Amino acid sequence: MSSSVERVLIVGAGLAGLRTAEELRRGGYAGQLTLLGDENRAPYDRPPLSKQYMRGDTDDTALRPAEFYPEHDIRLRLGVAATGVDTAARQVHLSDGTDLGYDALVIATGLRPRRIPGLPDVSGVHVLRSHADAAALREHLGNARRAVIVGAGFIGCELAASFRAGGLDVTIVEPQPTPLFAALGAEIGALVARLHEAEGVTVRCGVGMESLVTEGDSVSGVRLADGSVLDADLVVIGIGSLPVTAWLEDSGIPLAERADGGGVLTDRTGQTSVPGVWAVGDVAAWPHATGRNKRVEHWTNAGEQAQILAAALLGIDQAAEVQVPYVWSDQYDMKIQVLGLPALADEIVVVEDKGRKFLAHYRRAGELVAVVGASMVGKVMKARAELAANLQQHANIG
Repeated sequence: MSSSVERVLIVGAGLAGLRTAEELRRGGYAGQLTLLGDENRAPYDRPPLSKQYMRGDTDDTALRPAEFYPEHDIRLRLGVAATGVDTAARQVHLSDGTDLGYDALVIATGLRPRRIPGLPDVSGVHVLRSHADAAALREHLGNARRAVIVGAGFIGCELAASFRAGGLDVTIVEPQPTPLFAALGAEIGALVARLHEAEGVTVRCGVGMESLVTEGDSVSGVRLADGSVLDADLVVIGIGSLPVTAWLEDSGIPLAERADGGGVLTDRTGQTSVPGVWAVGDVAAWPHATGRNKRVEHWTNAGEQAQILAAALLGIDQAAEVQVPYVWSDQYDMKIQVLGLPALADEIVVVEDKGRKFLAHYRRAGELVAVVGASMVGKVMKARAELAANLQQHANIG
């Protein structure tokens, strides 16, 4: 690392930002290290928000205890957002009117929930991304009886399971043919739908939401595109997320096209084409085995990228290894695991179906590119070596 890097500023105090700070200190970086976050809360873990926290099993979602930050000389600057950056002067402009200088800037601003435009601002309608979102939603649960979840991605399915555990009547609404269709395909989506229906959830796929039905200043239902109305005193909009990059639009830092998922364009170490600027985590579009730069919204990906980025920023030689993407989702008593890249597949084969347990192989031109399983931990993880070899081949082709 150049001796001129005396100040590292990480914008985004989530998992990716924290892991980057940790890896820099672990790698021997002794300069000024600042972690900037727009929430008035130290870095916390997001996966429990839709599960353990939502069910009331825990209130503690902190990634590190409070004393960790002074012990590692990591400066936390919380409750203030980045609003712009001057890459020539190496200054980040903040929402409180001040600036922060840097020698190396790491962008780790993550995602914001996608919203449906034109919805009335009424009580009972929620999104889930931040701890504040989760706290507001959990508080509402105590008085709710009927919930409609718009969007059957991982968050929507996890919330459905948590709501059922709390005794709510739950309906999932999804315009795609099955839950998790975009992520895992129709075959696995149908098995996930079967799981939720067995738990008493009503699954309405192939139809979208048209509008909210309101009573005074509160939601009372959801009108679907087919004209039917679902009664609801709680509605969650879970239709995906967008990278937080608006503050970068006039900076000259290259951004991916929205059609490609957006995000900050980087090389294989997280470095952008702008000197001194890096990106990591959900907001970062790194080179991908598909042959394109792509954001990967996985919990494990944040840590893996942080390790690679920190080593590169510190000038540490590190052999390039293919990371096999991994994500999991806890729903009811099942752990659904996704190892590899289902999006590459041209064939999906369900190799085991035992009701609440199943296993599927995703192949491209006959080669394994992903494995998805429910409560099949050993069989899923056993495929890692084969997947690494096959995905390396695709990365080389790309």
